[in-house]
Amino acid sequence: MPSHNVNMRQRQVETVLGPLDADQFGVVLVHEHVLVDWIGAQLTSPERYNPDDVVSMALPYLQNAYDLGVRTLLECTPAYLGRDVRVLERLARATGLNLLTNAGLYGAMDDLFVPAYAFETPAASLAETWIQEREEGIDGTGIRPAFMKIGVDAGPLSPIDAKLVEAAAITHKATGMKIHSHTSDAAAGLAQLELLEALGISLDAFVWVHAQNVEDVAVLAGAADRGAWIELDGVAPETVARHAELVMELAERGHLGRLLLSHDAGCYQIGEPGGAPESFRGYDTVSTALVPDLIGRGMKDDEIRTLLVDNPRLLLAG
Repeated sequence: MPSHNVNMRQRQVETVLGPLDADQFGVVLVHEHVLVDWIGAQLTSPERYNPDDVVSMALPYLQNAYDLGVRTLLECTPAYLGRDVRVLERLARATGLNLLTNAGLYGAMDDLFVPAYAFETPAASLAETWIQEREEGIDGTGIRPAFMKIGVDAGPLSPIDAKLVEAAAITHKATGMKIHSHTSDAAAGLAQLELLEALGISLDAFVWVHAQNVEDVAVLAGAADRGAWIELDGVAPETVARHAELVMELAERGHLGRLLLSHDAGCYQIGEPGGAPESFRGYDTVSTALVPDLIGRGMKDDEIRTLLVDNPRLLLAG
């Protein structure tokens, strides 16, 4: 009986509307955005936008994703970059999508989105905040994160980037949440793998975000061999062929079960006129172009299911 209870808890994943059995997630997009604020951690504020405008802009794009068969979407905008879980809650109710949010801090782009306190406080204190969000909810809402989103700059890890990875490791040990890291190049990815292993973290807890930007496929294959998840996001009409080739090559190397797909699309851009509707990119290209391309290259239906259903479910609930 105790092991059965543990398994039941493991399958429950937090959505913005509450916990849900991962077996109900269906097709998952693992990296998307609804809104983002590029002004920087010191100036971002909910006062800079009207939530109604965000909902109005994002709703038809999310509804279209649902109509195409998507059932779950991970919204990857971190704190201090525009994360708004109340907006996500409204959109989840309006569309029927399972929307998931995150804990963590984003250290890429020269630390523009890292709040000042994070440079002074130890990793354990950062982790305490993320653990509290998991246990009690974000900003008093009761909405709990399902995963962590961090980010690091290119090259060897800077002190603050290493601190974010360490805080994520501490949080993972306490909560089980996986570590999704915006990774700027191969060196930064490999440095994170080394640090996480040194901290005693199994690499199946790590998602190499933006892995399609690594030119040497052998680097990604090596990371997958070590257990890491390889996220090929940025899918857009002009990248379909490149993404399909990369998926097929990694699959042929035996790593189909480590691959994740998404668009890294959206979104309402806070501070831009009207939220910059002309730049909003929809969440449809995986369904309408990449999947048909993969099938045309010989990928079977069960392999497509592995990519879009089974792998994300294992990532989130495994």
